[in-house]
Amino acid sequence: MPTGEALEIAREKELDLVEVAPTVQPPVCKIIDYGKYLYRLAKQDRIQKAHQKKTELKGIRIGIKTEKHDLDFKAKRAQKFMEKGHKIKIDMFLRGREKAHQGLAREKLENFIQTIFELSPEEQETVFEQPLKKSPNGFNVIIKYKI
Repeated sequence: MPTGEALEIAREKELDLVEVAPTVQPPVCKIIDYGKYLYRLAKQDRIQKAHQKKTELKGIRIGIKTEKHDLDFKAKRAQKFMEKGHKIKIDMFLRGREKAHQGLAREKLENFIQTIFELSPEEQETVFEQPLKKSPNGFNVIIKYKI
């Protein structure tokens, strides 16, 4: 059908002529209410966003002087975060002269991570999202449950 005739039909029905497939020969058009069409698309997007699972990055900070009981408590807290589906960023902060003992700090952080791995249930595997790396003020690592 010629374009002019299609436009005339669309105006009579008070609708819009929308090109659906412009690359096809001849181009394919539809007579629809374009505002209603855009509203439906926006509504589908909102529904899809609502059904998406949101994961957060939870942070746990420990220091070189943090005692065993506090580390155990923080490990249990990290475990609860991961059970809810969050990722955990563990920061080992070093201040002042503590920076001279980076080997000791790294060992303490690795022991803390091992504690978290031991606490994880057998059906869930804990993995590194980002491996242990040095930052200007210490070390950090990101861990999560393998999905």
